[in-house]
Amino acid sequence: MHQRPDTEDLLAAVALFLREQAIPQLPGHAAYHARVAANMVDIVRRQLQLAPAADAQERQRLRTLLQADGSLAELNALLCERIADGRIDLQTPGLPAHLWQSTLDKLAVDQPSYASYRRAKEA
Repeated sequence: MHQRPDTEDLLAAVALFLREQAIPQLPGHAAYHARVAANMVDIVRRQLQLAPAADAQERQRLRTLLQADGSLAELNALLCERIADGRIDLQTPGLPAHLWQSTLDKLAVDQPSYASYRRAKEA
């Protein structure tokens, strides 16, 4: 049985500590690296929250698009192979939507404050 604090709480606490306690006390270059570390902690936290569902949905889209089964990595490799040899292109039904959704899912983890991502989510 898992009780609080859970992984998400612990990562949020580390990021908060870095931003509110450590960074204000550090000199320039060290403060910069602490900001980078806080951002990385936030990415890991979002990855733990969002990636499992996004990966499952991506795998399902790929299974449908490719009419094949395999791991997410295997299906992405197959997609790349089929794009490279011309069997699939942007005219293939479902490919543009799949690529767009995969991009939005990655941005939700890596850059959720990216202006174009926010506009796309609002649309």
